[in-house]
Amino acid sequence: MKENRYDDEVFFQKYAQMDRSQKGLAGAGEWPALQKILPDFTGRRVLDLGCGYGWHCKYAAEHGARAVLGIDLSEKMLRTAREKNAAPAIAYRCAAMEDVDFPDGAFDIVLSSLAFHYTPDFPALVRAIARWLTPNGSFVFSAEHPIFTAFGSQDWVYGPNGEILYFPVDRYFDEGPRDAVFLGEHVKKYHRTLTTYLETLLENGFALRHVIEPQPPQELLALPGMRDELRRPMMLLIAAQKGS
Repeated sequence: MKENRYDDEVFFQKYAQMDRSQKGLAGAGEWPALQKILPDFTGRRVLDLGCGYGWHCKYAAEHGARAVLGIDLSEKMLRTAREKNAAPAIAYRCAAMEDVDFPDGAFDIVLSSLAFHYTPDFPALVRAIARWLTPNGSFVFSAEHPIFTAFGSQDWVYGPNGEILYFPVDRYFDEGPRDAVFLGEHVKKYHRTLTTYLETLLENGFALRHVIEPQPPQELLALPGMRDELRRPMMLLIAAQKGS
């Protein structure tokens, strides 16, 4: 059975306290950069893999999408999505993104936000997405940056007085599972290199449109610890287009 920490009550309650849970897209530090590379949703059929609370589904619907399907493994996440981000054009389905299947050309746009580092087989998923998309369809996603996932712990190395010394990067080319600590809880995530992310897209007929390592927005730099986020990339944003 696939790991699903988000249905663990303790973990879910911790996640519910995050800014991105409380404030939606406005509370997500990468949102200003991600918003700029999103395609036109008007009249489009949209698939959101690992949709969580459904913020991106609601955004797509509010910007003219004809139909939006959000997929997530967590019943708790989807319950919140249906409460906070329901709309006539949106449907939510509980499933692992690795297990779903759709007809060829079923969607014009595929989105995913911070979910692909939970899947062990990114190439297989990209092959499926390429098939589900229409010719010239858009594929836009965010994932944890390979520098952030490489070592595994996803925490800084601290000095004797608790000061941040540096962020560890090790085993970069050793792709596979990592025991990460997120919200004080152990979570299995999967590390892969930047080469794997980009070459997998190219090998499956996608043209790269944008590759972005987002920095914290200027207006958030006054928040505690936020300036330290300028010391290493935490996220990777990619926009690609399927060939015609």
